[in-house]
Amino acid sequence: MRGVVWLILIFTAAVVAATVLGRNDGLVTFAWGAWRAELSLNLFVVLAIGATVALMFLLRGLDALLSLPRRAGEWRALQRERGAQAALREALAEHFGARYSRAHKAARRALAIQDDTPGLADDDESRLLAQVLAAGSLHRLQDTARRDEMVQRIDKTARSGSARIAAEGASLLMAEWALDDRDAEQALRLLSSLPPGVARRTQALRLRLRAARMAQRPIEALNTARLLAKHQAFSPDAARGLLRTLAIEVLETAHDAEQLRREWLALDAADRRDAPVAARAAALAAGFGAHDDARSWLAPFWDRLGSMASDERQLVAIALCAAVPGVGIDWLPRAEGAASALPGEPAVAAAAGMVFAERQLWGKARRLLEMAGASPALDAATRRRCWRQLAALAREESDDERATACARAAAAID
Repeated sequence: MRGVVWLILIFTAAVVAATVLGRNDGLVTFAWGAWRAELSLNLFVVLAIGATVALMFLLRGLDALLSLPRRAGEWRALQRERGAQAALREALAEHFGARYSRAHKAARRALAIQDDTPGLADDDESRLLAQVLAAGSLHRLQDTARRDEMVQRIDKTARSGSARIAAEGASLLMAEWALDDRDAEQALRLLSSLPPGVARRTQALRLRLRAARMAQRPIEALNTARLLAKHQAFSPDAARGLLRTLAIEVLETAHDAEQLRREWLALDAADRRDAPVAARAAALAAGFGAHDDARSWLAPFWDRLGSMASDERQLVAIALCAAVPGVGIDWLPRAEGAASALPGEPAVAAAAGMVFAERQLWGKARRLLEMAGASPALDAATRRRCWRQLAALAREESDDERATACARAAAAID
C-alpha cells in the first residue's frame, strides 16, 4: 500500500513539473570576469534544490558525528538507570515474597547504581524507596543495628529531597517499626512530626491508637479512636465496643473521687450516655466513697431501665448495689417500680432490696434479697453482698440463728 502511495506521488510530481516547467524558457546567467555561464531556469532550480538537500544531509551528519560522545554517555546513563529500576523492582518483588535477604541485596544494588551514576543523584524518590525497602527487609530480619543505620539515611534523604509522598510513607513505616519494637514513645514522636493532613489519615490514626494504648495514654487513645470511628475505620459494633473500653480505661486512671469527677466530665456526651461506662464510673465512685455522685450518674439509666438490654440492666443494677449507702427516699419509688416492672431479674431485685434495706424497709428488702442471693444468674460478689445484707437485717431483729445461716450462705458462695 505504501508503494502505491509513493508511485501516485511521483506521477503527480511529474505531471506538475511538466505543466509548470515544460514551457519555461527562462535563463540564469553567471558572470565572473571574462567568463559567462548560462543555465536554463529549470536546471538551476533542480540544482538549487539538490544542493540544499545535500547541505542539509551534510550538516545532520556532522551533528551526529560531533554529538556521538554525548549520546554515548546518555545511553550509558539510561542503561544504568534501567539497571537501578530493575534492581528496585526486584527488591520490591522479593520483599513481598518474604525473601528479605534477597530484597535487601537488591535494594542495596539499586542504591549503589544510583550512587555511581551522576545523572541519578537527583532522583530522591527512587533513592528513598530503595532505602525503605532495604530498611524494611532488615526489620523483618530483626537486624535492628543495620536497620537503624538505614533509617538515619532515610531521614537525611527525606529532609533534603523533594520526594514528599515517599517521605510520608517512610515516616508511617518507621512508626510501625517502632511499634513492633514496643517503643511507643518513638512511634508517637514520629507520628507527631507528620504534617496535619498526613496525621489525619486512617493508617496514621490506627498507628497512633496502637501507640497510645501501648504507652498507656487512654485519653489520647480515646480521642484517636473517636476520629477513627468518625472516618468509619471500624464497623459500628467494633467502634462502640472500642470506645466503651477506652472510656472505662480513662475512668480507671483516677486515683480519687475528685479526679474521677474530672475524668467523667471530660468524656464525650456519647460516652456518658453509655450504660456500661456509667456503671463502671458509679462503681469506681462508690469505691472512693462518693456515693452521691455514683447515684446521680446512674439515675438517668435507672429511670429507663425497662428499655435497656438485659446485660446493661444488670450492670446498672449491680453498680447501684455498691452505691446504696446514704440513699435518699427519692430512690424508693424508683426501686419499687423497677422491682415490679422486672420481677424476673435478680440484679434488679438485689439493687431494690439494697435500697429498701438502707431505708430500713426490712420486710420488702428481705424477699428481694433472698431471691437475688439464691439466683445462680448473678455474679458471686453480688450474691455474697445480698446474703451479708440479710445477715445484717437478721442481727437488727436479734435473730442470731438466721444471721448465722445467712453468713454461712455468703461464705459458701465461690
